[in-house]
Amino acid sequence: MLKPVRRIVTGHNEAGRSIVLFDGPSRYTLEHPARPGTGLTELWVTESTPARNAGYADAADRPIRLEPPPHGSLCRFFQIAPAAADAALSVEEREREAAAAFAGIGAAHTRVDTSRSPVMHQTKTVDYIIVLSGEVTLLLDAGEVDLKPFDVVIQRGTNHAWLNRGVEPALLASILIDAEAV
Repeated sequence: MLKPVRRIVTGHNEAGRSIVLFDGPSRYTLEHPARPGTGLTELWVTESTPARNAGYADAADRPIRLEPPPHGSLCRFFQIAPAAADAALSVEEREREAAAAFAGIGAAHTRVDTSRSPVMHQTKTVDYIIVLSGEVTLLLDAGEVDLKPFDVVIQRGTNHAWLNRGVEPALLASILIDAEAV
């Protein structure tokens, strides 16, 4: 099960005074159907830079996609269950699951080289990733880096994957910003 995330979104009333528009758990989650405890919690999405701060609409109320809109950004939490949960799966089953998961969030095109892992992907973004709890490994084409809470990754459009070789779910915060393709 994904950890609930409280989201407080501010705005302005008709008099231009600051107010709270939304306060409560984000309703915009997507859990991996075959891997309980792995998934995304969408917090906010912008359509452009500079972003619009006017209005009362909930910008996270949209289909969940891996990448932000062109010229936009997104803020989300993502949780990764321990890899031991799928240790019994065959290579073919892992590939099939990964292909379906990426297609389900409009990201089949990001799977450019999956030779190191079926969840390797390359987005047209600059990502600021912060490990909040648990431990994960950032897998790259050439090498890998073990991460623990409060480590920060600036992921600049590289082919990568996140692997949880630990025993507890890992929770990460991420801000993805549309960028030029590498």
